[in-house]
Amino acid sequence: MTQDPVTTAADIAFIRDLAEQGRNTAPLNGPFLIAAAVIFGVANLGQWALATGQFDVSPWAALWLWVGAAVVFGLSLAVLIRRQDRKPGANTLVNKAIGASWTAVGFGIFAVWLAFTGIGFKTGDWAMMWAMPSLVFAAYGSAWFVAGEMTGRSWMKAIALMSFAGAAALGLFIGDPAIYLVFTIMLLLVALIPGIVLTRQEPAASV
Repeated sequence: MTQDPVTTAADIAFIRDLAEQGRNTAPLNGPFLIAAAVIFGVANLGQWALATGQFDVSPWAALWLWVGAAVVFGLSLAVLIRRQDRKPGANTLVNKAIGASWTAVGFGIFAVWLAFTGIGFKTGDWAMMWAMPSLVFAAYGSAWFVAGEMTGRSWMKAIALMSFAGAAALGLFIGDPAIYLVFTIMLLLVALIPGIVLTRQEPAASV
């Protein structure tokens, strides 16, 4: 069975165009990374303060802290998505793929958090929550790897590897409140700083 030369040429042209688009398109997810790093970084510092007894508050304070952070992040997303839609390159395949991968990461993290919360309510044992930091950075690493593949930017793959390494290293801090400080530092390295870099590279929004 032989291939249609026209179809083959079209496929090659599509792949070439996709690769060229990846090199020339500025990823637009920088502001989302900044928002996540700031909001959840503050939440981690708050969790560390609660875990080390810095405040005498209700045992449920930690749960409400994270619920509040999720709500604030959700509201931030609504604003950032509207702004992103007005920027050049928002509808390119590259940005759609990168956006889809980070959206999947967000929903995946939220689903696991809900599952662990359900287990906590069901059993009274919240120990599984200690695994959340590792799960978060394993997910971040996956999204960064996709972004690196789509854009051909090796520094994004380097951040993916850093995220994976951080996910593994955080296992050493299970049961230690210091995990929340390490979590915050990791957010700085794999979300805030790269987010600022990407934001500075973005084209201006269309009027």
